[in-house]
Amino acid sequence: MLESRELTKVFGAKTAVDHVTVKLEKGHVYAMLGPNGSGKTTWMKMAAGLIKPTSGGVLFEGKPVNLDSRRHVAYMSTEPYFYSWMSVKDVGQYYADFFEDFSAERYGELLGRMELAPEMKTRALSSGMMAKLKIAVTMARDARVYMLDEPFNGIDLLARDEIRACILQYATDEKLLLLSSHLVEEMEAIADRALFIREGRLAELDDLEDMRDERGISMADRYRQIYGHTEG
Repeated sequence: MLESRELTKVFGAKTAVDHVTVKLEKGHVYAMLGPNGSGKTTWMKMAAGLIKPTSGGVLFEGKPVNLDSRRHVAYMSTEPYFYSWMSVKDVGQYYADFFEDFSAERYGELLGRMELAPEMKTRALSSGMMAKLKIAVTMARDARVYMLDEPFNGIDLLARDEIRACILQYATDEKLLLLSSHLVEEMEAIADRALFIREGRLAELDDLEDMRDERGISMADRYRQIYGHTEG
């Protein structure tokens, strides 16, 4: 469903993504793993059509990512992207204006599960509440691809359980979910496949069930093997 071919992005003297070729299939939840600065966010933004590659490209269902494909991709960035004057209700209306697949009913349900009230002002939200709001408004879309960049940042343990449940609720055979995080143990409870990104390159793509059954290791074990000697 989503594929990158020799995808490369250079910022000045730094190569953020370095000739990454990978194919992601619907019906799976992918964990994109790697230390900070490994290129995860840059790859996601190119796949979402938000920044242009230096070379290579991204395909959605066999066609280059463009304005049309962006209608089917729900991307949640790490940065806050709501105006300070907005209420939680305004955020939903803002999304409804931009995305035909946005469901106000689903948004209301997700707000309830996230314990967010429509009248709350975004400027008054804590970092954890803002993170929950971003997830609610993103998952309220009936997209074909969901990409969540660091969805558990700033969220306490109990809230993570609810967020996991919300994410998995929409992980159907017709959807593709891609989540990046440095919280490897949290990702292991959600994902069934893992991409390990190292210094802008794809180090490995694994089926987690095969990894556990055939190699006897967990995703966290493999993470330590790949990155252990490079992280302090």
